[in-house]
Amino acid sequence: MKVIGIVGMPASGKGEVSRIARDLGIPVVVMGDAIRERVKKAGLPATDANLGAMSGKLRSELGMDAIARITIPVIEATTAPVVLVDGIRGDYEVAAFRERFPDFTLIGIISSFETRYARLANRGRSDDSLTAEELRARDERELGWGLGRALVQADCRIVNEGTLEEFAAEIRTLLCRQGGRE
Repeated sequence: MKVIGIVGMPASGKGEVSRIARDLGIPVVVMGDAIRERVKKAGLPATDANLGAMSGKLRSELGMDAIARITIPVIEATTAPVVLVDGIRGDYEVAAFRERFPDFTLIGIISSFETRYARLANRGRSDDSLTAEELRARDERELGWGLGRALVQADCRIVNEGTLEEFAAEIRTLLCRQGGRE
């Protein structure tokens, strides 16, 4: 099984990569779904603060690779030849995926703070930070989990500062190459 991981700061374009992968017939496993599920079971709303607190709690109790270890059985259950994993937040998660899946490729998505902040204002998800200070706090929290170190380990990096069409074309080409669909 080939596993393609996506890593990037909040609102860098990871969700768009997932959408394109689905369009290409590549199953997508979103790591954040495991966290959203636990927040829901706790009877809490899916706010950035609650999702961040649950992520921190799981990492504190189970280790910095906790979300990856929770996600691995979901990936394996797809039984697909290629699976995309959205939402890698740290280097410990990268290590867990590389250990479990010898054919693992990590794609880093790079976008400036200004670009990401503008996207959040237009996206409207329940966990989106709406102020620049809240986005900075979210960035710091995720960098604390090793997101910056994970980005450095990316096998390839895509800069997402242009149009959606340009980004989509670049991602489609890359996923077709990675997924063996030329």
